Parts: sequence; C-alpha cells; structure tokens
Amino acid sequence: MNTASRWLIALGLVLATAGILIDPPHAEAQEVQVTGPLAGAPAVRKMRIYRAGRFQIQPEFGATLVDEFSRTLMIGAQIGYHFTDWLGVHAFFDYGGDLLSLNTDLTDQVESTGQRTDNNALSLPDPAGFDKQIGRINFLTGIQATFIPLRGKLAMFQALFVDTDFYLFAGVAFASVKERADIKDGTCTAATLRRARDMGAGAFDTANRECIATQDQTATRLAIAPTFGVGLSMYFTDYVAMTLEWRAFPFKWNTSGTDEGGMNKGRDPDKNGPFPDEQIDASDRTSQFNQMFKLGFAFYLPYKGKITK
Repeated sequence: MNTASRWLIALGLVLATAGILIDPPHAEAQEVQVTGPLAGAPAVRKMRIYRAGRFQIQPEFGATLVDEFSRTLMIGAQIGYHFTDWLGVHAFFDYGGDLLSLNTDLTDQVESTGQRTDNNALSLPDPAGFDKQIGRINFLTGIQATFIPLRGKLAMFQALFVDTDFYLFAGVAFASVKERADIKDGTCTAATLRRARDMGAGAFDTANRECIATQDQTATRLAIAPTFGVGLSMYFTDYVAMTLEWRAFPFKWNTSGTDEGGMNKGRDPDKNGPFPDEQIDASDRTSQFNQMFKLGFAFYLPYKGKITK
C-alpha cells in the first residue's frame, strides 16, 4: 500500500470519528409572527353568542322509536340556562298517555291471529284485548347537563345558510309507566282453568271471565333511568332556533304484560330466572333501550345575544 492510500484511509477515519462526536444541529420550529392589520386579532370576529348567559324555553313534539307494542307521541317542553356558550343545564317534561299512544303492527297481529290455550292464558287471556295489557309511557321528565362542542353554518338548498350547533346531553330521567298489575293469586294458571273445566261449564265460564278481567287491571309506577342523547340547533333569528333531538332512556319494564320470568332452569323460584312462574310481577320486567326523537323550537331570553369584537 503506497503512501497516498494510507493518507486517504486515515483522512476517512478522522472524518467518520468527527461525524460521531459532533452533536448534529437541532431543527426548531420558527414562530410565525403576524404583522400588519391582523396582528393580535382573534380567530373569529363579530361572532354571535347564542347561548351564554341566556335562558332557553323550548316547546317540543316527539315520538318514541323502535317500540315493540305501543308507540307514544309526546308533547312537552324544556327550560334551561346556559352558563357559557358551550355548557348549560336543562329540565324537561314530555307527556304521552293513552290518548297519544298508537298500537304497533305487532300488537295488531297478536289481536287478530293470537291463539290462547290453558298454558298461555295468563300471558294472553283474550287475544282481542291484548292492547289493554301492554305497557305505556304516561310521561317522561328529568334534568340534564348540555355540552355544545361544535358550531358552524348549515347550508339549506345551497341558498340559505343558518348558524348551527351540535350538542350532547346526559342526565337522569323519571318515567311514569303504566303496566299490567301484579297477578299472584293463581288466576289464569293452567291448573286453575283445567280444574274449573272438570267442575263443569259454569265453573269454567266463571274462571275464564276472571282471567280475562285481569287484562284491564293496570298499575302505574315511576321508573328512574339514565338519559343521554344528541341534538342539532338551527338559529333562524337571534332568539329563535329549531332543534332536532334524539334521546335514549333505558330501563326495565314489562312492555307486553306477559309472564316472562321468575324461575330458573331447575324450575325453582328465581326473580331473575328466564322461565315463566305463572305470576305477573316485577320479575317479568325486561331491559328496554327506550328511544325517542323530538322536534322543538327554542326561544332565548334575553332576546338580544352578545356579539364578540
């Protein structure tokens, strides 16, 4: 190896060592300095503040969704106060009741084609009267916190632009529900009907009338449930908005008025068991993911909202 080659190798080793030992320069982000008339300006100017420091009064109309046996139309209202433009608290009340309840297609089918035997007489005393025993919602009330994370503009028909915000809410609800009353005296059981039939036509007719009469016996209670949902507010003026809202309020209730549980696999008493126990009571309530959709018109007070600089 000649002298020139040795010098080249030595120079390469020195450069490689220097590359390892020398700390490479660090890249740093450069702060962008806005100059001119926009220096120090806020991200949004002259933005309307629709909610902060204002009361909200909102009449509304809605209907329950995904119902098995009875759909309830609801008329009600909300009232609330917004501490900021993104946080508020509301109370609500929606009334339903028998006059605003509609039977579903499934209920109509049971009434027209349902078959009764001694074994299912407790659950279906008279197919034609099935709608008398199904559960219904009388009213729904509660309180909730409302969070508004998004706002912007919504284009309608590519011509009309309205200020819009998207909100979330969660709270506690109290539902007044009407269910079939408890039946624990042996009425409508297969053994009672067969024994009456053996005693003669008169005895059976009496037992059968008593069984059918249980369809008209109802009880009302107040169910406590969590409530949560989402909504959209579209502001047509400084103090009027149209709202579209979906609400969920899950709880247990006996929507069909039938004998759904009360015994375990061994046919021993068990209030959480899946097998009929020939009684109508609290063990027949099943978990239901109750839902409703509402249309409302919100009015804000004071009438004039703030506008940012």
